Amino acid sequence: MLVTGAAGQVGSRLAVGFVGHEVLAAARDVVDLSRREQVEHVIAGFEPDVVVNAAAMTGVDACEVDPDRALAVNALGVRYLAQAAERMGAHVVHISTDYVFDGSSARPYDEWDAVAPISEYGRSKLGGERELIAHARSWAVLRTSWVFGRRGHDLISWAFDTYDRGELHGVLADQVSIPTYAPDLAQLAARFALERRQGLFHATSGHEAVSRHELVTSALRLRGVDPSGVKEIDASSLQRPAARPLFSALDNRALRLAGDPGLRPWRDALAEYVGELTAS
Repeated sequence: MLVTGAAGQVGSRLAVGFVGHEVLAAARDVVDLSRREQVEHVIAGFEPDVVVNAAAMTGVDACEVDPDRALAVNALGVRYLAQAAERMGAHVVHISTDYVFDGSSARPYDEWDAVAPISEYGRSKLGGERELIAHARSWAVLRTSWVFGRRGHDLISWAFDTYDRGELHGVLADQVSIPTYAPDLAQLAARFALERRQGLFHATSGHEAVSRHELVTSALRLRGVDPSGVKEIDASSLQRPAARPLFSALDNRALRLAGDPGLRPWRDALAEYVGELTAS
């Protein structure tokens, strides 16, 4: 099992899902997707049966400022990965994003809704999906959203640290989606890898959509502090380079119709995560 993006929120959790298997957990210093020769060298040397691609350029504003780099990693890099995996006969599980949608829907997006990214990040990730489908015969795409579950890398731990410094004055209230707990998503991706399951699926923690403000204040309450001083703010007040979809909730319809239980609700996962953060 080859895991790319092994230093990230999901990738760092994946190795535990492959107990009893040989795993190469590769961070960017081992596999930089933008470097074709490096991708091909690692895959040819390791000869994986399955590749789980959790690597990506995820900084939405950074992608907007440098779209060439975003496409090189998130789109063209997936082409290199898919082509090399195909030569090995390897199955590829690829992590994608809710940002392939424009946020104009009145209901959660399912796997059969039309895509229309409004940022370079979303466009590059959609490009990666298309490259995978074009160049690998055995593949699965897991679209997810608002991943949390690793201190220092997510909205929750940022909010806690900012609150502790007395600087948490406001959180966005006009962006709505469904959070996803990284350890649970990693377990699902591992299962897709081991079963060589194929197709496009949405994978979020339950079906309850929430704003970023409500997610943060829910976490603060679980921590036992009063979030009443945290104001609701609008994205327009931040003047950031990249547009974000205002509503990007994903309907896990393909999992549900296939009889797959999917992931537990985000409120249950959040309680576990806050407990871990509080105890550490």
